[in-house]
Amino acid sequence: MASRYFSSMTSSPTTGSTRARLHHALGGGGATTARGTRPGSRSRDPLGRRRNLELAAVLAGTAALYLWNLGASGWANAFYSAAAQAGSQDWTAWFFGSSDAANSITVDKPPASLWVMGLSVRLFGLNPWSILVPQALMGVAAAWLLYLSVRRTAVHATGDATTAHRAGLLGAAVLALTPVATLMFRFNNPDALLVLLMTAAAYAVLRAVQEDRLPWLLLAGVFLGFGFLAKQLQVLLVVPGFAVAYAVAGPGRLGRRLLRLAAAGAAMVVSAGWWLVAVQLTPAGMRPYIGGSQDNSILELTLGYNGLGRLTGEETGSVGGGNGWGVPGLFRMFNNEFGGQIAWLLPSALILAAGLLWVGRRASRTDPVRASVLVWGSWVLVTGLVFSFMAGIIHPYYAVALAPGIAGLTGLGAVLLWQYRQQAAAAIVLAAAVAAAALTAFSLLGTTSAYGPWLRWVVLAGGLAGAVGAGFSKFLGMRSVQRATAALAITASLAAPLADSISTASTAHSGAIVSAGPTAGFGAGPGGAPAGVRNSRNGSGPNSTGGSGIAGQGNRNPGSTAQGNTGQAFRQPNAQGGTGFAGGRGGGVGGLLGAPTPSADLVAALKSSASSYTWAAAVVGSNNAAGYQLATELPVMAVGGFNGTDPSPTLAQFQDLVARGEIHYFISGGAMRSTSGSDAATRIAEWVAANFTSQIIGGTTVYELTGH
Repeated sequence: MASRYFSSMTSSPTTGSTRARLHHALGGGGATTARGTRPGSRSRDPLGRRRNLELAAVLAGTAALYLWNLGASGWANAFYSAAAQAGSQDWTAWFFGSSDAANSITVDKPPASLWVMGLSVRLFGLNPWSILVPQALMGVAAAWLLYLSVRRTAVHATGDATTAHRAGLLGAAVLALTPVATLMFRFNNPDALLVLLMTAAAYAVLRAVQEDRLPWLLLAGVFLGFGFLAKQLQVLLVVPGFAVAYAVAGPGRLGRRLLRLAAAGAAMVVSAGWWLVAVQLTPAGMRPYIGGSQDNSILELTLGYNGLGRLTGEETGSVGGGNGWGVPGLFRMFNNEFGGQIAWLLPSALILAAGLLWVGRRASRTDPVRASVLVWGSWVLVTGLVFSFMAGIIHPYYAVALAPGIAGLTGLGAVLLWQYRQQAAAAIVLAAAVAAAALTAFSLLGTTSAYGPWLRWVVLAGGLAGAVGAGFSKFLGMRSVQRATAALAITASLAAPLADSISTASTAHSGAIVSAGPTAGFGAGPGGAPAGVRNSRNGSGPNSTGGSGIAGQGNRNPGSTAQGNTGQAFRQPNAQGGTGFAGGRGGGVGGLLGAPTPSADLVAALKSSASSYTWAAAVVGSNNAAGYQLATELPVMAVGGFNGTDPSPTLAQFQDLVARGEIHYFISGGAMRSTSGSDAATRIAEWVAANFTSQIIGGTTVYELTGH
């Protein structure tokens, strides 16, 4: 039997609706629906076709938002674009996630997202679209899976395919219009794949609860394992909630449920561990150095720089910890840097979750709605709290990991509680959720002048009116008035994130640190496009006024690798100036956070006799190297890895490579802002400057390493 989630309610809001079994929730197909379509019936189902068209419209709108003007961002995060380019040229680089095709060093993440981009570049050639389109399609897929997850649960609760369809559509729309989701699904960081895989895992867990089929639970483990290969330990934040949801609501006896969870855990470990084992067992001389580690160890990278170090702030070789984006604390997700990314519906989602648990408190243990609330709610709570209190590296775009959980709770809670709005508890929760969305939007819109004052007041007025209407919906009488109230509440709740998402999609974004919403457009991307490094919403955050250090615009730092630099020497640790963030007051850290755009003369020089060398050039920092590599499509060694603080290569190793004639040029530039990690890059730069003659090519200082 379908779930009687609201069995504690004394009446149903609609007459004639059934609670028939809807095993697959296929909106007009499969089992008997609330509209009376029989299994296998060939009769026309206009409602089913309408639902399909509405879903297609939402997904097409999502695709349009994510694909529109996508190429304006150029290489986006050149760090990953260069690695995708390397992987398209060399299978070893593809497998390990190397920064260059000659395999000097890897990126500081596992390579799952690079596998997708690398294959795309192999198929369609190296260009911004071949790198970014897969990310946009991941966003569309995530919205579709969110729709399926919410609809399946809602149909069990109501027995009505149309109501369940509306819940799924609302959830998908909330995910698509979350500003940080718009940003990340138009960008090439690993977060896009991570979010897609976590959403797929949530869908699989919910199907395992509802259908009592072990393969779905095993598949959830596989999705989570590959999520680990996208961004390592971050994927584990959703695992406890998924396990609790199945342990509480899964079918069968407790012992059986625990054994199945153990099997799913094993599937997750195997799906993630095979690559870790392969890397760990490959001799160091046969693979690239593991970027982000200090001892060439994937385990150290996993547990240190990308693991506990993110919580404690003790990431060796880091350029800055969490305090750059607000002091850790309970309300960090609402501050000027994070709030506009994710917080618009965060309070409302939690209110709706609490409401669903309360009104369904007498439902059976295996109730799918309770399981769904546990899945999405634990996702939001655990991830949100970890992000709020972690003292290590955290950036505003990390908040995209919260988006599916918020969307799932919002779509499911709003529509189910609206169906039972005649009951006081449901009406009160709905009113509180809509009011919370209006007040949150009013507050966040007050931190930017991008839209003028009118939008925040319209959103506030509309939201509060919708909240009053939801609270007193039983007295509104006519169905048309009730529908108008629901439309007003939804419109007011989504208007502000929609505005921020449109602003995000209309702005080019490039560099290592990006944010959604109104942007100051610091720096420049490839071809002179605005970099889109977003300013703090009140203009006072880490990305506030000052030189960007990104090629093409802004006040360049001494030692910058941007076209037109003055060729000053490599900057030493603890040098004055900059905040450690792109565009920060005092000049930032130059090319470590944004890739340069080299001149035509320098590109020609790097290509000259390139076949005679393993690396066309070496330069401190992966982003510096990425700019030259993408311009030439030749291997460029990233000395010191992303931050310039990895001991790869050591001075002795670099000297040996130079003696063997494997590196053509050393390009001056880079900055090491960390007091931890290796100083090998500094020593290499000093050795080159002391032993080779500098020359200016296209405004950039270089050293030819083929002779003294």
